[in-house]
Amino acid sequence: MRWVLASFAMIEPEPLRQVNRTWVIWRGKRYSYFSGCDYFRLSSHPAVLRAAREGLKRLGLNVAASRLTTGNHALYGRLETELADFFDAQSAVLVPAGYLAPLAAAQALAGHFSHALVDEQSHPALREAATALDCPVLKFTHRDPADFGRALTRCGRGARPLALTDGMFPIDGAVAPLREYLPLLPADGGILVDDAHGAGLLGAHGRGTPEAEGVGHDRIVHCISLSKALGVFGGAVLGSRELRSRIISRSRVFAGGTPLPLPLAGAVRASLRILNRDRSIRKRLTGNVEFVKSALRETGWDLGNAASPIIPLEVKSRPAVFRLRRRLLAARIYPPLVHYPGTPAGGCFRFVISSEHTRAQLGNLVEVLLRMR
Repeated sequence: MRWVLASFAMIEPEPLRQVNRTWVIWRGKRYSYFSGCDYFRLSSHPAVLRAAREGLKRLGLNVAASRLTTGNHALYGRLETELADFFDAQSAVLVPAGYLAPLAAAQALAGHFSHALVDEQSHPALREAATALDCPVLKFTHRDPADFGRALTRCGRGARPLALTDGMFPIDGAVAPLREYLPLLPADGGILVDDAHGAGLLGAHGRGTPEAEGVGHDRIVHCISLSKALGVFGGAVLGSRELRSRIISRSRVFAGGTPLPLPLAGAVRASLRILNRDRSIRKRLTGNVEFVKSALRETGWDLGNAASPIIPLEVKSRPAVFRLRRRLLAARIYPPLVHYPGTPAGGCFRFVISSEHTRAQLGNLVEVLLRMR
């Protein structure tokens, strides 16, 4: 049989090599790097790297088995306890990747809810999770409580709906209005939050979108990534003990997947300790974000979402895209033009501020953006 594959417009990006936490080597030259979502640059923090090296030396790389067979190392249980404590949840379940966390939760909850309501700009991971719930799927307008309410009405009387939404949306840093959604839901309804970008970042203690929105974990299924603010890899589902039991007994992702490599589990524990103890790291990020955004606001730049380290810039014409790209490269800034689900057809420049960027780097970025403005 011959397979005929349709061609797609997406082009594989050129390789990059990140160095010294806020720089990247591209085509043999060094550029400031305002991209990726390693908000605290914990992926290169000495304590996190040390934990990974020590874990590799003591434990090896891979348990090479599902946790339901012979791969359930004690380190996973310790990490799950620490994740539940950090995020103030009853329990946590590790999954091999952040992308898989909503799917694992949905597989566990299949048949429990009558309808899935999905934000129209949700991450692809949530769209796949919605199909796994084995119920009708309805969309609602992006971050619109009024249309969310209309979608609930279409579900009919006696419905048990589950809403699915990103916590902090990755393109522009907008936060889902959870506190407005929850009162609209019936008592048997809930919300599954893909908080890949909010976990560890938002809220007074870094507990993510639920903390930032002041809604706690009641009726919330909180899915997180360990590769963004925590800087490592993997994912987890936070929620009730009952949800944990359902995932272990019903999720094919959990039952059939090889779990997180043990050195990475140790590295996540190190990241949690840093976020718990080092208050300066969060303060640095807040200061860096405010430095850039206040300078841009003075020119009338509408940034919204003041807490987000993400600064999106949609450039309307191809000549303008090339012009900004040339100016960024001339200033030794790698141009973060992303083509991603939810971005305009021509892509979007997405600048991500970290806690570790220097004021010189930030000032350089501001200067280029103001000239473009």
